[in-house]
Amino acid sequence: MSDGTVRANIKSGSEVNIVLKEDQDTGYLTWGIVRDILTNSKTHPHGIKVRLTTREVGRVKEILK
Repeated sequence: MSDGTVRANIKSGSEVNIVLKEDQDTGYLTWGIVRDILTNSKTHPHGIKVRLTTREVGRVKEILK
């Protein structure tokens, strides 16, 4: 598992677990495939923001593949 706070670790098509905005309090993770990377900076302390193929948007907590 790679670090979800570094943009270079994430590619379109990556399999990830993200935390959705509404799940930030609970930390509930949502699995999906990255469609778009929305964060422009090289790193982000809370995780790189991505859009999944399901159109859900959240911050990457775990990179699975």
